Amino acid sequence: MKIDPVKAGVFSAMEVAASGMSAERSRMNVTAGNLANARTTRTAEGGPYKRLDPIFTAKSVNAHSFDPVLRKVETVQLEEVRPDQSQGTMVYEPGHPDANADGYVEYPNVNTVTEMVNMMTASRAYEAGVTSIESLKAMARAALKIGK
Repeated sequence: MKIDPVKAGVFSAMEVAASGMSAERSRMNVTAGNLANARTTRTAEGGPYKRLDPIFTAKSVNAHSFDPVLRKVETVQLEEVRPDQSQGTMVYEPGHPDANADGYVEYPNVNTVTEMVNMMTASRAYEAGVTSIESLKAMARAALKIGK
């Protein structure tokens, strides 16, 4: 079966853009969870909430292609979500129900400024994916008009 390189290129580009959008949506969901739990001092596991980090992997789209450029095209996907094990912020609040013997409460290791920057970056990357898919659709429509 012969594969048309133009079709393969358009579909590969759409697959890459869609995988990037999916990854950024996952990043936004994890970041939203971090922001929602920025002040949670007690979880079901015990202790304060631990910030979560999304871990992504890349997979080749055209590993068997004869074209060296197409062999380097990769999609991205969420591999796992790992808790950040760094220490949270210790705040002196002796009246707090989660205060230790010295009166300090450990708050989550979530920095709201960092999380907002992560959210904005993911949002902009998602928008770039939408723009690239719109451009691909316009190119495909233009290519179809040429054949008429």
